[in-house]
Amino acid sequence: MKKILFILSIAFALNATAQTSVDEINLIQDLYGKSKADVVNEYLSLSDAQAAAFQPIYDKYETERKALSQQKILILEDYGKNYATLSDAKATELTSKNLKYNQDSEKLLAKTHSKLVKAIGGINAAKFVQLEQYLQVTIRAEIQDVIPFIGELDKTKKH
Repeated sequence: MKKILFILSIAFALNATAQTSVDEINLIQDLYGKSKADVVNEYLSLSDAQAAAFQPIYDKYETERKALSQQKILILEDYGKNYATLSDAKATELTSKNLKYNQDSEKLLAKTHSKLVKAIGGINAAKFVQLEQYLQVTIRAEIQDVIPFIGELDKTKKH
């Protein structure tokens, strides 16, 4: 079953490069019944002045985060294409790319947090970071659930 889900997820990833934001929106809507922007706005419940200061920072963050997400999709596609014949060199390359993606995502969130502290205050900025991390962990867990560990699908493969 997991093999079928993995194949479907890779097929999805191959077609998803242009659809990342739509797929994330659909996943969040499936999980929470609303769009990510609605979830964020409802959770933060900012005053009109705070919302006006928040929105351009949030829009810039989402644009940069979605661009980073494209990198993650490429990593997943590469993993799917090379899963059956994964070499030490390819495993190292993919792991390095994935670690860099994670670092870049954290740097983007930290940079955004600094801007939000100035714009909407420390508590609201912390609430945003907390919610964003929760949403990203939830999305990552959904993806991770269908991606097999190295060697998982071929138990006879020598390690």
